[in-house]
Amino acid sequence: MQSVFMSVVALAAGFSGPDEKPADAVPPAESKRVRWATLPPVKANTYRVRRMAANPKIDADWDKAAWKDVPPLTIEYYMGREPEHQPKAQARVAYDDEAIYLIWRVEDNYVLGKRTKHMQDVWRDSCVEFFFTPGGDPAERGYFNLETNCHGVKLFGAHVAGAKEDAFTDEDFASMTTASSLKGPIDPEIAKPTTWTLEYKIPFRVIERLIKIERPRPGVTWRANFYKCADESSHPHWLTWSPVGNADPQFHLPKFFGVLTFE
Repeated sequence: MQSVFMSVVALAAGFSGPDEKPADAVPPAESKRVRWATLPPVKANTYRVRRMAANPKIDADWDKAAWKDVPPLTIEYYMGREPEHQPKAQARVAYDDEAIYLIWRVEDNYVLGKRTKHMQDVWRDSCVEFFFTPGGDPAERGYFNLETNCHGVKLFGAHVAGAKEDAFTDEDFASMTTASSLKGPIDPEIAKPTTWTLEYKIPFRVIERLIKIERPRPGVTWRANFYKCADESSHPHWLTWSPVGNADPQFHLPKFFGVLTFE
């Protein structure tokens, strides 16, 4: 979903991209559940983040021992009109003293990956997204959006006081070790059942250059949401983990973030 850089003052009301209606121009509407959803519907999701047992090799292996005891969260809601294609996307999250780790697994059917350079519009590809506020109220603290296409190209936005559009450097991207089961670019799209995985870690020091955070430890909470999209694929969709109360697809509404509780 397109990243829009703006002041923290505007965050309390949420905002939209330049080609989308502003949040107050449409009546509020809860996200709907995908057809295959199995979990009970919620107003806001919660997830308990476990400590990573050891510094794992980042290799996109969903089944490796480091993730064995970490339960996944599942993205079970869609925004806007019901999409014909409803991929099953799951993520696992863990942390240690230096970084937060994510691994994704997507059961897809139409996989597109045109973008090859960081900070390009990766939301147009088959993309998974992690939006988060590292402690506190998003309306006061702001938030970050890390959007990653199916072969590991990233867009990283900082919506916090004083941050510029190019807040993250080449060195920051290099420090976020990333692996994918797919190689890019992918164009034309893969139009057949395809399960792909993506893994990366975000060093806390990358975030701490821009904002003071309380590093995860037992009892600390962050606000966050997880998304799956593919704006330019043959079967576009906008899926969310924690429901978003907006009639049109819109990811940049931090007031609807769920809760991450660190164990």
